[in-house]
Formats: sequence, C-alpha cells, structure tokens
Amino acid sequence: MLEKPLNIENDNQMFKVKVFNKLSKKGLDRLNNNFDTNAFETEENPDVIFLRSFKMHDYQFNNNLKAIGRAGAGTNNIPIQTCTEKGIVVFNTPGANANAVKELVLSGLFLASRNIFNGLTFVNDLQNTDCDISSEVESKKSQFKGFEVSGKKLGIIGLGAIGVLVANDAIKLGVDVYGFDPYISVSRAWGLSSRVKQAESLNEMLSNVDFLTFHMPLNDSTRAFFDSKKIQMLKKGCIILNFARPEIIVEDDLIKALESNHVKKFVTDFPNNNILKLPNVIGLPHLGASTEEAEDNCAVMVVDQVTDFMLNGNIHNSVNFPNCKLERTSDWRLTVLHENKPNMIGQILSPFSENSINITEMVNKSKDDLAYTIIDIDQDPSENLLIKIKKIDGIKFVRKV
Repeated sequence: MLEKPLNIENDNQMFKVKVFNKLSKKGLDRLNNNFDTNAFETEENPDVIFLRSFKMHDYQFNNNLKAIGRAGAGTNNIPIQTCTEKGIVVFNTPGANANAVKELVLSGLFLASRNIFNGLTFVNDLQNTDCDISSEVESKKSQFKGFEVSGKKLGIIGLGAIGVLVANDAIKLGVDVYGFDPYISVSRAWGLSSRVKQAESLNEMLSNVDFLTFHMPLNDSTRAFFDSKKIQMLKKGCIILNFARPEIIVEDDLIKALESNHVKKFVTDFPNNNILKLPNVIGLPHLGASTEEAEDNCAVMVVDQVTDFMLNGNIHNSVNFPNCKLERTSDWRLTVLHENKPNMIGQILSPFSENSINITEMVNKSKDDLAYTIIDIDQDPSENLLIKIKKIDGIKFVRKV
C-alpha cells in the first residue's frame, strides 16, 4: 500500500531540490522561483530529486519527496517499486539522447566493418618502436582490410526513439534494414522510413542479417532475451552491436559464439573483464549519451517535466504512474492518486457537490493498479474538503497545485 503524505500541500510552498551527479546547467537554469536552488548538493529533505546514474537503491527517502527526475531513459538505478509504494513519481527522458546514441551505433558499424579499432591499435603501438612507421603501415595494412556497410543487411530489434533513427540513417548509407518490434507505437511507426523492411519473425531476420543491433529497454521480458537459442538462429559471421543494456544478452552464450566465430565481432558500450578478453570484441566506455547536446536535452526535458508536475500536477514520461495532462481551466486544481477500482471517481467527486463546488474540467488516467485524476474547480478548496477526499478508502495522496 502507498503511504499517505503527512501534510496536504498549500499554494505557496517552496519546493526544495536535491541534485545527484552533474546535471546540465542549461536544464537547472529552467527552474523558476518556486524551487529553492540554494542547496542542490546538500539538501537533506528535498521535495524533488534530479539525477543521472546515481544509485538510489540504498537511499533513505524522506516523507516530503514527491518526484524524481532521471536525466536519461534507463531507471535501473532507481528503486521504482519503493517509489511507487511511497507515492513518488519517477520521470525519465526517452528520446532526449536518441541522436547521440544513434551516431555511436553507426560509428560501431564502421569500427567493426573496417577494422578501425585494430588498425588504430597497431599504429599506436608503433610509436614505441624504432621502425619507419610510414613504411611499416604500408607493408602491414592489408591485414586490416575490411568491408563496406553499403549493400549489407542490418537487423534492428526494438524500434523506439533510437531504433527508428538508426534505421532511417542506415538506409541513407545504403544498408538494407530489417526491423523487428511487435510493440512498435503508432508515433514511432509514422517516423520510420518506408524502406525499412518489417521482419515477419525473429528467426527470419536473424538468419539473414550481417549486423544486429539492440534498442530495447531492460525489463522482466527482455532480461536474458538473447540467448544461445537465438544466437544459433544467426547467420554465421554476423556482427552484434549492443548499445542498449548488457543484461539483454546472455553473456556466457555470446562468449561461446564469439570463441567459435559463429559471431564474428561484438561491439558494446558495456565492456567488462570477461568480454574484453576476446580479440573480436570492441568495447567503448558507455559513451551513448555522452555528448554536450544529449546532456543538455536530457536535463531540459526532465526539469520541464518535473516543473509541470510540481506546479500543475501534469504527469508526462513517468515510469511508474499513468501519464496524465490537462490544460488549466482554473486557478484552483487538485490532483489525486488512488487505487484503480470501481466507483473511485464517484466517491472523489461527491465532496465537491456536497460543498457546492463546480468542476470546470477533469481527466482520469490509469496504469495497472493505480489511477491519477486531475480536477479543476471554480473556487479555492477548503482544507476540510481535502481531508474528506483523503479519508476515502483507496486514496493515496491529494495535492493542491
């Protein structure tokens, strides 16, 4: 069960902010005067937390905390279930770093196909010798001969924000692109090039592609998704790229496939001791979102989302609560988080009619066992009204925004 807040909010509250990690100044500068920015790093009782990769699983949540903004898409560093139980809305920024990741994925195609990594290593090692470097590279360059990506086949598993961009730009490079995503959204489908071929089945795609790249979130259904059974479906000599999450692939199964050369090369943004022992692995230091532009985009997006929630009660891009937005029609607004069960709305609205308060607009959205309602009214609600709503069985919190 969710814990009810100790106090009902008031109109003039100043929200205290805590920031973990280094967040882009461009984003933090967007916080307005309703947010106390004097103790970003030391605040011990925040209403809002912003972070990137800081691990929160051992963090002690205070009773005032209402929102956590993750400047990035992944939220594995945040205890989502705990936040849900405490009524803390967790926001992320899907798509904000998509272009940065896309560019790195395309770089990975070239790193693997043209033997750029091995060639660079060879040349750099020559600096420590007495040889004529120019002559040495000319005589040995043939061992680094690669192949062109144009005309090759690329399989993409997951056509979200990043997957769509990778697909569209790979098409422009002359690559024959196959996409597999049984859950693709309508908005992503609209943005996908018509030249991207839809794979009717995973087996069909895996057995035909020269490159395979993953662009899927990590959850219970995708953890250990790519195992020995699926690896055996692959065309022999396929190159795999993983810039999504390491846990998607069963590492032991991949290592066996790399050792047998069933998989020709593996390019990853998540190197570790085991995988880097292999000569056909190219490891990068998790550079996917490491651009100035991506960091700015993520910070701006998450600050705007959290600000809209704190000041207007709107929820957009939450990983644990239903997305719910309503343009303001009044100066007085209540937001209610409650159990998703029959007759909740009727019970919530009853105190308004009893107090002759007119509802000018409202919206209700649900997600699994939770529902969230935004209600605009024509007068300032009394504390007594809020207490009546809060006492209804199934109410998790009531906020006046």
